[in-house]
Amino acid sequence: MGAFHAYDIRGIYNVDFDKDVAYKVGYFLPELLSADKVLVGRDARVSSPEIHEYLLKGITDAGADVYDAGLCTTPMVYFGTAFYGFKASVQITASHNPAQYNGMKVSRENALPVGLDTGLGQIRDWIDEGRQCTPAAVRGQVHQMPQIRKDYLDFLLKYKEDWSGLKIAMDVSNGMASLFVRDIFGDQPAYIYDDMDGRFPNHEPNPLVQENVEDLKKLVAQVKADIGVIFDGDADRVMFVDENSRFISPDLMIAVLGHYFLEERGEKGYIHQDIRSSKAVGEYLAPMGGVMNTWRVGRAYAALKLRELDGVFGGELAGHYYFRDFFYSDSGLLAAILILNVVAKMKARGISLSQLICRIEKYQNSGEINFKLDRKKEAMDAVRDYFMAQEKATAYMDFDGYRVEFPDWWFNIRPSNTEPYLRFLCEATSKQLLDEKVAKVREIIEQYK
Repeated sequence: MGAFHAYDIRGIYNVDFDKDVAYKVGYFLPELLSADKVLVGRDARVSSPEIHEYLLKGITDAGADVYDAGLCTTPMVYFGTAFYGFKASVQITASHNPAQYNGMKVSRENALPVGLDTGLGQIRDWIDEGRQCTPAAVRGQVHQMPQIRKDYLDFLLKYKEDWSGLKIAMDVSNGMASLFVRDIFGDQPAYIYDDMDGRFPNHEPNPLVQENVEDLKKLVAQVKADIGVIFDGDADRVMFVDENSRFISPDLMIAVLGHYFLEERGEKGYIHQDIRSSKAVGEYLAPMGGVMNTWRVGRAYAALKLRELDGVFGGELAGHYYFRDFFYSDSGLLAAILILNVVAKMKARGISLSQLICRIEKYQNSGEINFKLDRKKEAMDAVRDYFMAQEKATAYMDFDGYRVEFPDWWFNIRPSNTEPYLRFLCEATSKQLLDEKVAKVREIIEQYK
């Protein structure tokens, strides 16, 4: 079952999983989550209608009712799960992956994520064991649920402020944010790729890959925008470009959100970041009353941790932003709204987005570097042991790989959950120091290829 991963079910459709797996996921889900009704949404990928058909057949054969939300962003399904009190939901999507991929994101009561350790592994085992799917004596019914779109839009619009002084460029990536962008942002932004097309004809819907952001950068320059906004395929992530067409590392936008929650609203408490986040984020938010909590990468961990801490908000290097206001879940559209609110106010004070980021960004950053190798654990340990023998660490974390901090630099090294990659990232107070550390890491890891 190569499609079952830490956070969701995902892979190349009809290679890693097929309609039979979709049917069985649907059949076993009501039992797994003790649910007699399941909310289901889907993205616009070419394979989504077939997965939808067989998922629904599995759910109804198990005797549970389906509440079909139709075409959805992933956060719209999170919203519906918590807002209407569903015990189970599924969004059919492969998020930011290329068009030939598809998958399912499963949530339980209160929109809590269901990952490999919290239920998906059990479904995978039942499928592997060949457990029978005997249709119930009374099959479930399918109910259409069109009202979810209006309720979610009404929720988002509560946060919209005055952006009349802001010039916005927006790349919707032919993804699911197309359902809402004009209703939220109006005709004011300069849009590209705002028609929904699950073939993703213009670029892959992954804004972390810089070639996918090139058209937005050009648009920002062309229209002289104050900010560029780009969504991923299912609109659970959003990323930004400044007025100089420079891509902004998504973790730095956690610090920007502090101006809304900590300064403007006066909230105090925990702010979530993942283990890869810049040290500059916590340093920027501390004077505002933010207390940083660092935890594992991925929604399956972040949403649970933010709820456990009753944290104010949080974010990840991958462009997910989580909000206590949003059932501790992530929403690319809500994050975009709140960040535009901050940027508009800053512009009114004569502060551009690049100037704001310059105040936050104190360190030289390597970005995430991927090493393809099988001996990931040995290489990770070797990197950690070498530097900890050379210097005295000021902080050490050993979940999701290792994060080791020193007085003038730090690094995170972690294995990919889904690919044969070891991922490395570091920051330093100077470019020279950064280059030295990266070169040494490459030298160490080369021995394990």
